[in-house]
Amino acid sequence: MPDVNREERGLQLKEKAFKNTLVIFALLSVVVLLAIFITLLFSSMPSLKALGISFFYNKDWDPVADNFGALPFLLGTLITSFLALIISTPFSIAIALFLGEYYKKGIMAEIFKNMIDLLAGIPSVIYGFWGLFVLVPLVRSLEMKLGVAPYGVGIFTASLVLSIMILPYSVSLSRQVISMMPGHLKEAAYSLGATRLEVITKITIPYTRSGLFAGLLLALGRALGETMAVTMLIGNSHILPTGIFSAGNTMASVIANEFSEATGTVYTSALIEMGLFLFVVVTVINIIGKQVIKRFTA
Repeated sequence: MPDVNREERGLQLKEKAFKNTLVIFALLSVVVLLAIFITLLFSSMPSLKALGISFFYNKDWDPVADNFGALPFLLGTLITSFLALIISTPFSIAIALFLGEYYKKGIMAEIFKNMIDLLAGIPSVIYGFWGLFVLVPLVRSLEMKLGVAPYGVGIFTASLVLSIMILPYSVSLSRQVISMMPGHLKEAAYSLGATRLEVITKITIPYTRSGLFAGLLLALGRALGETMAVTMLIGNSHILPTGIFSAGNTMASVIANEFSEATGTVYTSALIEMGLFLFVVVTVINIIGKQVIKRFTA
């Protein structure tokens, strides 16, 4: 009996130690997140004090005169990200339905799933190079036919590449949500004589719409923070964008381009403030997406 009790106490101590280790690692992740936020906030203080709220609606960006306005970059970020989301949404939902309804298992399903996962693992700079060598000439030809200045690079080109980059995130979550749908709902519809198309359009999509929306939100969060590929393709212009074919800049791309060359406290702080704003926006979008997913799976 003493040996049995000693063995039980040993197992309990090991389990408690393992649980405490997991708690410590979880707390560390929270501490790191708060540390990033606090660091960005304190580094942004000179810009917040010097520029105030005008930083977000001022359209001039002149480091020589210490005049910094983030409006062109804010608009460039929003236009590029939402245009990429609009382009990718039909494809992501179609692929998710294809994998969730038609090919749930088998070699075909595994091939497509692996290809989608591979898209998420390709480095951003590779997407940028591919866009420069393949998409830019195609977009330049399209601009010439439309009578637009044939730059090739610009918001539209960056959005095209970005739509491909965010595709795996929305497809993965959408496919998972579709596969979690209760089978008896579809079986009841089939028993009443519904076709597969009717089941998808009238049962599957309405039932999973909140989960599909959450997937699009997470993809949007990924698009807002993308840096390298967008920097290579957007044209890096500080003026307000006048259309989807015009050159522009995003908050992430201007930080990547100018942070290493920034001189002066306010200049550096203004770039960090854009990073802080981007951090907060992406965090809020991800929290909303997680809450939608939690409500769907509850």
